[in-house]
Amino acid sequence: MFELSTSLREARTRQGLDLPQAELATKIRAKYLRALEEEQFDSLPADTYVRGFLRAYADFLGLDGQLYVDEYDSRFVADASEETVERRRAARPRREIGFERRAVVLGLVAISALAALVIVAWKFGGSSPNAPSVISPSAPAPVGLRFSGPGTYIEVRRTSASGSVLYAGTLQAGETNLVAGSRFWILIRHPENLRLTLNGKAVSLPARKTLTVLVTPSRTAYAG
Repeated sequence: MFELSTSLREARTRQGLDLPQAELATKIRAKYLRALEEEQFDSLPADTYVRGFLRAYADFLGLDGQLYVDEYDSRFVADASEETVERRRAARPRREIGFERRAVVLGLVAISALAALVIVAWKFGGSSPNAPSVISPSAPAPVGLRFSGPGTYIEVRRTSASGSVLYAGTLQAGETNLVAGSRFWILIRHPENLRLTLNGKAVSLPARKTLTVLVTPSRTAYAG
């Protein structure tokens, strides 16, 4: 540690300079140069000016300006720095509390808005006499042989005439039957009212009172 005032004044006097000459060379008013030499730093406007003037004056005198600035900071600015840190520490909790309060308020607003949307959806989302009806997707086509038609006798066998009997009898009004499979041997009598589909597709039959057919997804053919 060294005395700022003594070293600055001695460096100036060694070079045979007075304060007006130093003022003319550094463009720093003589009263500020005197304050630096006497360590009366309160006479200068602010720490920023002190550092700037101190560095410029020391460099002008052939000294290490940064060394003088560091010495000034270590001796005269330490207390102020600690006070600034304390003020920042004291202000931080207030800012954090303010942020937490704003976050809580925003959270409550969001919850209230969500609750309002739920209430509106519950109140107006139900069905009403004027509400448009919702068209449900069409049901998938039935897989298998479906047949109906009052007064029609029908005998359905699996695959061929020797196959197992799946249905045999005269159809009644309102009766609809469905048997699973894809290949059928069918005997039909009085097919005037018969409605026959395979996998949802209508099966075309010849206009005969009695017929025997073989029905598959790809074709319908006489079976003798």
